[in-house]
Amino acid sequence: MPILWGRATDERLSVLLSKAKQADYSYSALGMTRGQAPAEYRIERRSEVLGDDDLTWSRAVTGVRLWEAHRGAGAHVVPPDAPILEGTTVLVTLGVPGCTMVAPCRVVYVTDEPDVFGFGYGTLSGHPEEGEESFIVRRIDGRVHFEVVAISRPASLLTRLGGPLARLVQSRMAERYLKGLAAFVA
Repeated sequence: MPILWGRATDERLSVLLSKAKQADYSYSALGMTRGQAPAEYRIERRSEVLGDDDLTWSRAVTGVRLWEAHRGAGAHVVPPDAPILEGTTVLVTLGVPGCTMVAPCRVVYVTDEPDVFGFGYGTLSGHPEEGEESFIVRRIDGRVHFEVVAISRPASLLTRLGGPLARLVQSRMAERYLKGLAAFVA
C-alpha cells in the first residue's frame, strides 16, 4: 500500500490510480469471499441488521452502490463515483496525521438479485495485504442484513511484522463499514 506523505492531491492520486489500473491481482483465488477461502487466509466476518422494510432495503442497496459504507468508515474512494461493476479499479484511501494510506483494489464480482446486492473487491499488486473484501446486503425473512467479509493474509514484510495490529485495523474497518452504511440507511 503506498503511503503518501503530506497531502494526497488529486494529481498524486490520479497517477496511482493509473498505475493500479495496469496492476494484476495480488492473489489467485478470485471470488473467495463468495465461498471457501484457502486455508492460509484469515477470515473476518461482520454483519448487522439494518431494518425490516422496503425503504431500508432500497437505501441499503443505494448506499452500497454509492460507496457510503466506505465514506461512513472515514475512507475515501477514488474516483468517488466509481461504478460498482466487475473490473472497476479504485483506490481506497485513509488519511492519518501527516500521510494518506492508499489501497489499490478492483471489483472482482457483483451480485444483483432480488434479495441480494453487493460486490467483492480484491487487492492489487502493491497492497500490503493479499485478499478480498465483500460488501453484501441481503433480505432474509423480511430483515435487511449488511455483511462485510474480509479474507486476507500479509503480502509485505511490514504487514507480517505488524500482524496483530494489521488484523486489528482490518477488524475495526469492518465495524466502521457496518456503522457507515447503517448511518446512511437511517
